[in-house]
Amino acid sequence: MTGREAPAKWRPHSSVRHHLAEGARWHEGRLLHVDLLRGDLFRSDVRSTDRPAHVLSLGVPLGAVAPVAAGGSDWIVAAGDGIALVGAGRPEWLARPEHATGRAMRMNDGACDPAGRFWAGSMEVRAAVGAGSLYRTGPDGCVERVLDGLTVPNGPAFSLDGTSMYLADSAHGTITRHTVAPGTGRLLGSEPFAELAAYEGRPDGMTVDDDGSLWVALWGSGRVRCYGPGGEVLRDLAVPTPHPSSVAFGGGLMAVTTARHGLEHPDGLAGAVLLRPTTVSAPPAAPFGSIPAA
Repeated sequence: MTGREAPAKWRPHSSVRHHLAEGARWHEGRLLHVDLLRGDLFRSDVRSTDRPAHVLSLGVPLGAVAPVAAGGSDWIVAAGDGIALVGAGRPEWLARPEHATGRAMRMNDGACDPAGRFWAGSMEVRAAVGAGSLYRTGPDGCVERVLDGLTVPNGPAFSLDGTSMYLADSAHGTITRHTVAPGTGRLLGSEPFAELAAYEGRPDGMTVDDDGSLWVALWGSGRVRCYGPGGEVLRDLAVPTPHPSSVAFGGGLMAVTTARHGLEHPDGLAGAVLLRPTTVSAPPAAPFGSIPAA
């Protein structure tokens, strides 16, 4: 279906309203999301209206999580000023690359690619232009800065074969498509994919569906947009609150996280996890450390 649809019939998953819900991911039949600035991870059974289960509280901003394929940890997280593995105990920091920059920095959005590498962005807390970076963590735990000069990086999201990475810079309203070497994760080049005017909202969390289309939450405009692989707009869905922040698909449902953050007078659905029935499907969250043997 192309163009704008009638306003979708959304329902809040529960009565809980988060300050800044982000990072929606489908994992083992349940929905994961974070309350970013409060440093909390939640897991929801979307078949019920029960309150989401509280999984982690890190005490520092938690931008994103991904499940760990094997080993003694449950999650890899982009949190505080670095990247860590988290199990039953305290976080095991793999690297804290933003710790000694002399600026107030924090990690933001992140995700694993189909090969099991964890990619996560950083930003200055007041969104200083060009202060952020993108980091790639390999299954060996090595964290490398692969891009700099970013302002508010969101995503990334990956094509089904892992050879393309979509990365938003929300502050500038842009989405860039990068070519990824499957074996090494090296970035081989990039091209502009989409540029949004201010009235269209700012591109935030993203996911790629099973048809290879890119779904983008548009912060500030109360919309979720679907782009085809060529950059054409396929769908444009209204969301009944201004700040949708991420999107995920699973169990015949589309889930969108939203935020109260930045709203002077939040409406009753701001900060809710919203659900609607859909025929769209997408892969579950790719786990960290799952690079297949050659």
